[in-house]
Amino acid sequence: MNDFLNGIYGINDEEMEDYSKSVMIGGGTPGPCITGGKGVRITDAGGKNYIDCTSQSWALYLGFANEEITETVHGHMNRMSHIHQGFSTKPRAVLAKKLAGVAPEGMNRVSFTVGGGPAIEAAMKIALKNVDDSRQFVVLWDAYHGTTMSVIGSSWVTSRAHGEFMGNLDFINGVANNFVKVPNPYCYRCPFGKTCETCDIECAEFTRQTLTRGTIGPVAGIIIEVVQASGGQIIAPLKYVKRLREICDEFGCLLIFDEIQTYMRVGDYTAATLYGVTPDVIVMGKGLGAGLPIACVIIRDSLKGFSMKAEELHTFANNSVSQVAAIKLIDIVERDGLLENARNMGAHIKGRLEGLSADFPEIGDIRQIGLHIGVEMVADPVAKKEMDGDTAGKIKSVALEKGLVLGTAGFRKHIFKIKPALIITREECDEVIDIFADTLKAVLR
Repeated sequence: MNDFLNGIYGINDEEMEDYSKSVMIGGGTPGPCITGGKGVRITDAGGKNYIDCTSQSWALYLGFANEEITETVHGHMNRMSHIHQGFSTKPRAVLAKKLAGVAPEGMNRVSFTVGGGPAIEAAMKIALKNVDDSRQFVVLWDAYHGTTMSVIGSSWVTSRAHGEFMGNLDFINGVANNFVKVPNPYCYRCPFGKTCETCDIECAEFTRQTLTRGTIGPVAGIIIEVVQASGGQIIAPLKYVKRLREICDEFGCLLIFDEIQTYMRVGDYTAATLYGVTPDVIVMGKGLGAGLPIACVIIRDSLKGFSMKAEELHTFANNSVSQVAAIKLIDIVERDGLLENARNMGAHIKGRLEGLSADFPEIGDIRQIGLHIGVEMVADPVAKKEMDGDTAGKIKSVALEKGLVLGTAGFRKHIFKIKPALIITREECDEVIDIFADTLKAVLR
């Protein structure tokens, strides 16, 4: 590092405590002070190393300090960085073409923005533009689509899911009431009391009845996460997703896939291609820019898109630095077979967890698709009683002490998320499960 960076990273603990008083944080899970990382590992200010199963908000598909991304970004910034979105640039055109190439057939138009929440808003704009006289959107229980003003009402943070209202009631008056919520396909805890064997996708049929009787006027769109990440790593069954497509076609509303967390991580470029179901809009973000901020929407060719009448205008919508990083990410993923690695390593972790559950029946359910993995911990595996928050919190903190960073599922603190970078090796996967096993022994036995 140069002298300038050495000055920043050289501040002592007392100085750090003083400087931190000026920082205002609106949410997230507290963790150690990170000073560096490489691959799937991070290092804190005390020199302690961890293997990171959160990919830092699920955004670092190539892990920390990828040399090829660094070289690409450095080389590009010697040429240019920020460009007004009205100006044409080659990186934007190349990235749009590449994303259209990995989307389902017939989805060839891409609009870029700065982050996941604004991208969901862009998808909502497309729906409102294409469905006449529409005002409302249907979303799922426990959904999380962001906390910007227009989408905050779609996310669980505005409900009593946490047991009490969280800190968003100050913001919802007048802007968050255009969402109608319907049951999610939570097969482990079916809201209709069914099992996978007896299910007739009642949650989808309930959605159809809601569109018939529970909404006011035409519905603009149904927004779903094919894997509800914050909601608990809840994987939608294929028959449910197919039925939603039929319902949207019947009622003339748009099917919007929030793929902010599923892009690449599910072992395919999109959940839409993996499921074989083509939505009307796909929203991408988080890992799209290899750790740099960028998001986008991809829409069907038959839809009316944005015009140049300031319908979708952002200062940093044409972030060429993030664009070249996103292009390089795709190249590396293709060259190194990282989608296949996501499938293989995810299956390996699931197998290890299934083996571990023989000794720890507290592992109630394992939900895995690619490296999108959730482990639901229970106090009673027969009654499926949720593990209490104190015990779950202790598991997470002990794992951290042992050098493993686990994620948790929003308000469901008893569900652990294992979502490492796509570059993780079999040996590193085994290290993750070994530490997890040692942690369960320490806490539960």
